[in-house]
Amino acid sequence: MTHDDLTRARFAATADRLAELGEQRVGPLRERLARFAAPSGDERALDAGTGTGPIALALAPLVREVIGVDLVPELLAHARHAAAGIPNVAFVEGDLTRLPFEDESFDLVVTVRTVHHVEWPGVVLAELVRVCRVGGRLVLADQIASPDPLEALVHNRLERLRDPSHVRVLSDQDIRALLDVNNLAVRRVESEREDVSLDTYLERAGCEGAAREAVLAEVEHLLGRGQTAGVRLRRVGSDYGLTLSIAWYLAEKRPLPSLTTAT
Repeated sequence: MTHDDLTRARFAATADRLAELGEQRVGPLRERLARFAAPSGDERALDAGTGTGPIALALAPLVREVIGVDLVPELLAHARHAAAGIPNVAFVEGDLTRLPFEDESFDLVVTVRTVHHVEWPGVVLAELVRVCRVGGRLVLADQIASPDPLEALVHNRLERLRDPSHVRVLSDQDIRALLDVNNLAVRRVESEREDVSLDTYLERAGCEGAAREAVLAEVEHLLGRGQTAGVRLRRVGSDYGLTLSIAWYLAEKRPLPSLTTAT
């Protein structure tokens, strides 16, 4: 089974749950994007890894047009249902490593909580930059891992037990390096903490049965050794808690440097 197959299976199984959660997030996401990216209202925007469409729906009143793209048909079905009657939103099934769009065809490109699910984040980011016009902006938001490589290793092992589509949570340094190598100038960064119960976190990923027991065993093992995986793992009554670090980056696509010939 390929990673794309794992991703489709994981998100098809949790599509209804994610649609409900996404509906609750549209309003807060709209407020954040309006403040953080400050769109002028005339942008053609791309929501890469749109899922059930909360980012696209949040952007719709803020820009001229939004296209959402995702790999999973079941998620897109929810997105299209939610966007019914909104004329400037459309959704396309596609692979983020091979976007079906022309070069420099978007003014604003947004991807939220997607990068840790992809095998080749550098390839995906290069595609997002390819379809963004020079002077256009990219918003990237995702979980970030501890800068301590051992904590990051443990964090990612725990995430893979919870979610078979997970590949790697990147650190802030990793993300900044990806932006820099793709000729993006960082204009703004914000970070936030998200406290969540382990039960809720497992439910979001549809983690049940033997997979759930494996996560609980790993959490007990980590806590028994005094490790918190860079996410402040802790006991909370009969459950466990963790604190995710989420970072938002706003970057601008710079023109390529001109080539000069020595004389």
